[in-house]
Amino acid sequence: MLPNSWTPAERSVFRRLNTPQKIQRFLDFELAYNKEQGGETCRSPRRVLRDRTAHCMEGALFGAAALRMLGHPPLLLDLEAVRDDDHVLAVFRQRGHWGSVAKSNYAGLRYREPVYRTLRELVMSYFEHYYNLRKEKTLRRYSRPVDLRRFDADHWMTAEEEVWFVPEYLTEISHTDILRPPVLLGRVDERLFAAGLVGRIG
Repeated sequence: MLPNSWTPAERSVFRRLNTPQKIQRFLDFELAYNKEQGGETCRSPRRVLRDRTAHCMEGALFGAAALRMLGHPPLLLDLEAVRDDDHVLAVFRQRGHWGSVAKSNYAGLRYREPVYRTLRELVMSYFEHYYNLRKEKTLRRYSRPVDLRRFDADHWMTAEEEVWFVPEYLTEISHTDILRPPVLLGRVDERLFAAGLVGRIG
């Protein structure tokens, strides 16, 4: 777990995040939503802790680092959309079932309890909640889980510089289609649309 990578103050924060649910609460309530989603920043977990802000990618990186401190492998899974932003989850397994933590500007794209037997089941739990402001359901593909230990030599957890090499890798790997053959999808209904926007920034 690279125990020497963290300062005592950082380790103190992680000690409080001793369940996936507490990690999610930290993402939701102790980190402001970083509106620079469009490509200005890709902070490491250390910088997220210091700056107390994160967007989807930064939140997933932080979630993976926090899950690693609990003994889980630091795994990210990329959700790919059309006419919308991608979304990244930090995924974990408990008792053979998958769950996830995530930072999102949409209420329905955050935490999932570890109750899903397969990664596809987990991914599909996001489908109805994954939509753009035109009320289109936009989720189309998902990646395999990527173990961030492959980037330990690049100091993905503690780097002061931007860690763009992680999202760049996620976009390069193969993704699995969700909809085959093409399916005619309805628009998101008004109540689900409004619910997803609760607390949205910008």
